[in-house]
Amino acid sequence: MKRHGKFTFFRSIRFRIMILLFVVGIVSALVVEIVVVQSYETRAINQRSVIVRNQCDLLVDQLVKRNYLENTGDEVINGAFNMLTSIYGGRILVMNGDSRVIMDSYNLDTGKYSLSPEVIDCLRGKETSQYDEKNQYLEMTVRIRDTASSDQKVLGVLLVSVSTAEIHASRGILEARGSLILGVTIVLVLIFGLWMSGVLVRPFQKITDGIEGVSDGFENESIHVDDYAETELISDAFNRMLTRVKAVDDSREEFVSNVSHELKTPLASMKVLADSLNMNPDAPKEMYQEFMQDISEEIDRENSIISDLLSLVKMDRKASDIHMEETNINELLEKIMKRLRPIAEKQHVQLILDSFRPVTAEVDETKLTLAFSNIIENAIKYNKPDGGWVRTSMNADRKYFYVTISDSGIGIPEDSIDHIFERFYRVDKSHSREIGGTGLGLAITKRAIVLHRGAIRVTSKAGEGTTFSIRIPLVYVA
Repeated sequence: MKRHGKFTFFRSIRFRIMILLFVVGIVSALVVEIVVVQSYETRAINQRSVIVRNQCDLLVDQLVKRNYLENTGDEVINGAFNMLTSIYGGRILVMNGDSRVIMDSYNLDTGKYSLSPEVIDCLRGKETSQYDEKNQYLEMTVRIRDTASSDQKVLGVLLVSVSTAEIHASRGILEARGSLILGVTIVLVLIFGLWMSGVLVRPFQKITDGIEGVSDGFENESIHVDDYAETELISDAFNRMLTRVKAVDDSREEFVSNVSHELKTPLASMKVLADSLNMNPDAPKEMYQEFMQDISEEIDRENSIISDLLSLVKMDRKASDIHMEETNINELLEKIMKRLRPIAEKQHVQLILDSFRPVTAEVDETKLTLAFSNIIENAIKYNKPDGGWVRTSMNADRKYFYVTISDSGIGIPEDSIDHIFERFYRVDKSHSREIGGTGLGLAITKRAIVLHRGAIRVTSKAGEGTTFSIRIPLVYVA
């Protein structure tokens, strides 16, 4: 059953992809429409301006040749003016050198003086052309020059205003068609966005379905979605995580099984001993004492297992439970040696400590003491029966301190080295039980060193001894 929690469509990647495609599509279409319309209008105005100016230049030549400034009744010139104004729906004014209007196609300003800046500039030799978009007309001034004279004196000004209403009308039609195309584009983009977002999101939905399948209890189900590089990375990462989770579950089940077995063994031994005593009430006193001694040893073994289990549980807590403080590592190792020396002497084992320099580091003294003690104590217990040695060396550089613990013991078989840090693992189970090993010491040791952001490495050969190399940072970084 699919569970999407507080999932909503508007928070989904699919919706955001749709919005992105919609924005890109609509903005692109809108920009194209604006550019096309503006380009059309600019091009149309420029073309109109060029055509009108060419016609004005021809008219100016005729004005000078036919002396129109002195004879405004020339029918040929007036006919040309009427044709120009009728074609473009405009107005024409002709001013003489004194800025007086001698001809107005609207017959409104004839005889008046025009003092507009454009006329004055034109009389001074500067022709103008301007487009009034608001009032929809194009206005330009053209000099009337005496081309026959050497100085080409300005005799007057031809001012022409032509309408651009039809250009605006064409622009309106173009905008309307553009709006229609834009509307169709919006619909198409929405449909395309809905389809494309579904295609893009589908692989992620496969991953979600696979994860939900695992959540529903299908633990053997793995995810293989290689549609995109990203989904392949996600599915591979999830499969690796699932593998680790399975390994943790298997380890937990094995741990519970081992704990049950280890706790049952001393209890079973004590029950057998107790039943034997109950069935033989007339047994000799020496037998009672021997059996009670065996029961006491089994109780001690049970307590040892429980104590190691509690230590391991504490080690498995969060790193925030670690209590770091500046500690003299030389003194810490000396205390461990002093405490274990009686056990070593009993086993005829020589303890050697080599400290090459004073070392102070940020460590959890309790946990690190337990880690070093477990290794050294194992080196004593599993040493040669006719006397051997355990050498502990300590050195440091600017970042780490190094502790090496070597012994002359029985060594570890090559196929067991990778397993010695596993919980309840024993290389020699029969011998380990005889000397009271629980199979948890090295698991506790490794966990303590890992909590310190350190590393531990083992080299060994059966019958030739073992060396544990430990590296721990001088400054703890959480």
